[in-house]
Amino acid sequence: MNLADMLSYADIHDLNRIADTYACDCNMHSKNELIQSILNTVGKREVFEQRIEDLTMEDVRFLNTLLFDERGSFSLEELVARVQQAKFLKEDKEASNPRDTIAKFKKHGWLFHGFSQQTKYLFQVPHDLKRRFGDVLTRNYKSRLSYSSNPHAYRDEQTLLGGDVLHLLRFVRDQEVLLTHDDTMYKRQLAQLLDGMAVNEEPVGKTAWRFGYGRKFKEYPNRFSLIYDYCYFQGLLQEQSGVLRITESGAGVAAGGLRADPAELYRFWLRLYKGPIYNLQPIVQWISRLAVDWVSTASMAEVLCPLIRPFYYDTPESIFEQRIIRMMMHLGLLAIGEEDTAGQVIRMTTQGRLIIAGNKVADEDAIEL
Repeated sequence: MNLADMLSYADIHDLNRIADTYACDCNMHSKNELIQSILNTVGKREVFEQRIEDLTMEDVRFLNTLLFDERGSFSLEELVARVQQAKFLKEDKEASNPRDTIAKFKKHGWLFHGFSQQTKYLFQVPHDLKRRFGDVLTRNYKSRLSYSSNPHAYRDEQTLLGGDVLHLLRFVRDQEVLLTHDDTMYKRQLAQLLDGMAVNEEPVGKTAWRFGYGRKFKEYPNRFSLIYDYCYFQGLLQEQSGVLRITESGAGVAAGGLRADPAELYRFWLRLYKGPIYNLQPIVQWISRLAVDWVSTASMAEVLCPLIRPFYYDTPESIFEQRIIRMMMHLGLLAIGEEDTAGQVIRMTTQGRLIIAGNKVADEDAIEL
């Protein structure tokens, strides 16, 4: 439902609270006057934009969790959890009540209780306001980005990831791959396998920490770790008695030569990375919306990094660059180039925009490591 519909179902006390928030000048005892006054005020572009401009960063993060969620209703417990997740600092969580944020959104007419027997304990966002939120934030973000001319060179890895899934399966099919006591490939054979990949990666050296982004993320480089985990969780490979073996379904894929569906690889990446990266899907949606043309990676980072929560020693900047942008390139979703003035620039591929627009992963649909 749109805002007008939800206002018509709201009781007069809720309407009064919304009217007070916007300082509406009308008869507070007339439901019709209240609704018309609220609609007229909220409909003014400058009023709506100013309200969004006044939001705290925590409010914006919370709003982003609702903006790209296609579900119509949310439970109170779910909203409370999302508000809490939007507060990155421990002292912020302890100093505020998440219900205050929900009440604030209700007083702005951005959240309403459901009106049917089935939805009266749930909350809904007016459809037309959700579109306006997106439009206002898009204009705001674009005004802060540095768009550039075509780079003199760029890297586009469409189809390469699916090809390397096949390479891994055929390598395991054709050779005996022994594993260490912790089910990791031996370095010499791993180096041989990596050398045959379409995208070159060096084996992982000794680092202070590597965890959270996959079963074998500690031992394998980023892109190969994703490929390996995809094959493992899809049941194409199995670790058995110190040997990495191809399964019957994996052998069928290897023999048929059918490359993994790019959309399936994208959904798998979301499910694997959404645990350590709070709000991953909205961030990816923003990149898709904002990087239709070549844009400076640095300016995009300035806009989106405040939405990214640090993950242990991984800073928002390193998460944005290494875990999101770099992996989106490997997935064929965007291209990365170099431009003389802007430096590193990115642009969504046509396939990438279609994949992101057409594929969502539910909050609870995450891969347990």
